[in-house]
Amino acid sequence: MLHTVERGIATITLNRPEAANAIQPAMRDVIIDLLAQADADPEVRVVVLASNGRHFCSGADVTGIAASRAQGAEKRVTDAMRRIMTGAQRLVSSVLDCGKPVIAVVQGPAAGLGAHLAYASDLVVAAENAIFVESFVLRGLVVDAGGAYLLPRRIGMQKAKELAFFGEKLPASEALALGLVNRVVPAAELAATAAEFADRLAGAATSAIALTKRLFNESPDVDRAAAFLAEGMAQELQSHAHDSTEGVTAFVQRRSPDYRGY
Repeated sequence: MLHTVERGIATITLNRPEAANAIQPAMRDVIIDLLAQADADPEVRVVVLASNGRHFCSGADVTGIAASRAQGAEKRVTDAMRRIMTGAQRLVSSVLDCGKPVIAVVQGPAAGLGAHLAYASDLVVAAENAIFVESFVLRGLVVDAGGAYLLPRRIGMQKAKELAFFGEKLPASEALALGLVNRVVPAAELAATAAEFADRLAGAATSAIALTKRLFNESPDVDRAAAFLAEGMAQELQSHAHDSTEGVTAFVQRRSPDYRGY
């Protein structure tokens, strides 16, 4: 795992290319901690999730589970549920709940948990050769890592079921058409495109984006009255921010705003 913070941009890079960047439990916990640190650090304005190697992320590393089953370990009721809820689901939640915008940079296959990390991100930039796979059914497993929550909300129920039932590869171009990614570019342009997104967000009104992110993420789960109330409260909070005053003043003065992020 690699981690840097430069010019307001926190970059978290998966670095197990020899294992297709499969996420081990310890690695998962580090990512969760880094996202929490980014959320709490006023100097961080945007988070970039990237990876080294040919794969973005092949999902959770299941070698430990496979070894346990091969040894005939006794299964205990609720153990698997607890492992999922405190593991993969917690990781996906840490992306959704991070108060800073999160950009996923997908340069290759993203499967299972790896795909859901991208879907949970606020913006996704993908290379033309990137693919997304709901790989659970291919292993005889039920979709996890928040997939049953994310996919229907992103692309609708019928298409979500198709992807989950068949586990077929979804090319980046189709993911773009479905609205799962924001940009699809040649591999040679991926880094520059992601950097452009990150630079723009690093100079933006971070607290306004944080509140907007929360409103959007919660909107599918609440009724209109609750959504409108939350929107009004968010507007009230942001009206006291430095960036709110700066943004309005800059507009009136016809100049570019100088946002501090709060």
